Amino acid sequence: MNSIQTPAIRLTTVAMQRMLLIASVLVFIVGIQLFILSEQTDTLFAWTIDPPLSAAFLGAAYWASFAMEFLASRRRTWANARIAVPAVLIFTGLTFVVTLLHLDRFHLASPNMITRGAAWAWLLVYLIVPPLMAVLLFLQLRTPGGDPPRQSALPGWVRLALAIHALIMIPLGIALLVAPDATIGIWPWKLTPLVGRAIGAWSLALGVAAAHATWENDWARVQVATMSYTVFGVFELIALARYTGSVDWGTPKAWVYVLFLVSVLVVGVYGWRRSSRENVQRDQVASPTTTT
Repeated sequence: MNSIQTPAIRLTTVAMQRMLLIASVLVFIVGIQLFILSEQTDTLFAWTIDPPLSAAFLGAAYWASFAMEFLASRRRTWANARIAVPAVLIFTGLTFVVTLLHLDRFHLASPNMITRGAAWAWLLVYLIVPPLMAVLLFLQLRTPGGDPPRQSALPGWVRLALAIHALIMIPLGIALLVAPDATIGIWPWKLTPLVGRAIGAWSLALGVAAAHATWENDWARVQVATMSYTVFGVFELIALARYTGSVDWGTPKAWVYVLFLVSVLVVGVYGWRRSSRENVQRDQVASPTTTT
């Protein structure tokens, strides 16, 4: 009797799961510093951020990253976790470069021990995480096995929206990183070159994640990203509501920004609900109820 062997599915390595879990804890803490304590970055963060809306924006992005990394750390199938890794690797690597370019702005020599500790912790994290994650990704890709087949494709309008988001965020991120002085004027509130580059790193990483999601084109594979998208949209809109006075509402760029956030939230919420429903239905098919 001939037996048909099912190809092995590549699993997420334990080391990668632990790296994502640790990274999720770190970004959650940074999110507290920036989103909740937005007006105290001069004493409780690695560098002073003004206006507080910029701190809240970055904090919301960190919390969105927390959602993606934490959920990805719990996915045993690599295909369902990997969307988090390229984005995190790009962001952390670029943020380390940005830190070196603006090292004089960091509180590394502050007389306040808490402030100085926050700055040195920031520097050490971004020194260690990018090369460590790169090594773990290399080892992950050498793990035997393949991807499970795609079972539930994204609707065309979702892929189109994600592609448009990528086409906006990737060039914007590059521009903010390479030439912040010439680019920050398109932002709806005042940015410094350091904050502009920090936002640029986030924009580029989120754009890569959006492009990655269009390529994966399967609800199970992008579920962690849809949850992250939802968190990003919700908390960025809350940040705007908290610091509405910092925004130049008399220009179209402010309303374009709001429209962009709303589109992110719509895609995120729809994707979250749809991917959760698809996974439940898949589990029911895999484990049908037996009646007698």
